[in-house]
Amino acid sequence: MKFIEFKDPSAQKLYRNYIKQAEKATKVLSTEDQEDILMEMNSHIYEAVQKDENRSSEIEILVNIIDQLGVPEETLKPLIADKKMDQATQTFNPIHIAKALILNITNGVAYIIFALLYLSLLLGVFLIGAKVMHPQEVGLFFESGSLLVLGIPNLEYHPEAVELLGNWFIPVIALVTVLLYFLITFLLKLKNHFKNENQFNF
Repeated sequence: MKFIEFKDPSAQKLYRNYIKQAEKATKVLSTEDQEDILMEMNSHIYEAVQKDENRSSEIEILVNIIDQLGVPEETLKPLIADKKMDQATQTFNPIHIAKALILNITNGVAYIIFALLYLSLLLGVFLIGAKVMHPQEVGLFFESGSLLVLGIPNLEYHPEAVELLGNWFIPVIALVTVLLYFLITFLLKLKNHFKNENQFNF
């Protein structure tokens, strides 16, 4: 991005400080998305300065523009949240998904539900770890032909319970957890695609 050059040192300092605030606010995004936002903001400032440069001083023009744009940490929030969610659902990266959900958690109950669904996947990780530590006490147990429990039953009260999966328990639970992760992420992607976005306009 090419920085705007102001003749007034005070205007130049104010401008650079404002761009730094915007850079800090958008650092959670990819380099490409961050650059897009900064370039759009920079373009808006440049056009506004060119429009009013013969009527007001540079510092007055810039102060007015910044007042209209607002504090980047606040005014850029919706745009940052949208772009982070786009990145997360395109890459299926769990780190990006976690950050995107945190940014969008106040944007509707749906995001809270998705966050809880992702957290529920930790149960699969827990069961795999528990199976490694206690192979005889963890599994998919049946008793008298009906499902008793998936996990860790109290075998003292169910002496006839039989573990169905045996050594297949860990790969099956791992596969189910991964499939559920991709399914939840795909649903999140659909939700993100069809939602009515409030686009941020400079």
